[in-house]
Amino acid sequence: MDKSHMQKIARVGLGAFLVVAGIGHLTFARKEFQAQVPDWVPISKDDTVVYSGFAEIALGATLIFAPAKQRSNAGKIAAAFFAAVFPGNIAQYKDHRDGFGLDTDGKRLARLFFQPILVAWALKSTCKS
Repeated sequence: MDKSHMQKIARVGLGAFLVVAGIGHLTFARKEFQAQVPDWVPISKDDTVVYSGFAEIALGATLIFAPAKQRSNAGKIAAAFFAAVFPGNIAQYKDHRDGFGLDTDGKRLARLFFQPILVAWALKSTCKS
């Protein structure tokens, strides 16, 4: 399997992950995502989760369907989004909030290391070959 095929699988996989996560924000995992919203966010936790859900669905669809010329930009925007929501992961750890099975400080700490992987995934799966 060549690099471009692997890159496409990674890009579409990330896009699908984002779409499913976005749907979760709006439906079945709404309360779980609220645990990640820092207290300092100036709008309600529910509104934050809903807005970020719409953003994730849009980003995921863009990663899947963007024309080749726009994929690099889509990846950069997705990477920026992952960086922007990282304070929520920190808040979940710092404030000892359970969500998504992250019910110990060790699990919440381990989750923090996954965010840079998402950033790299977004960039590597969309960079020009």
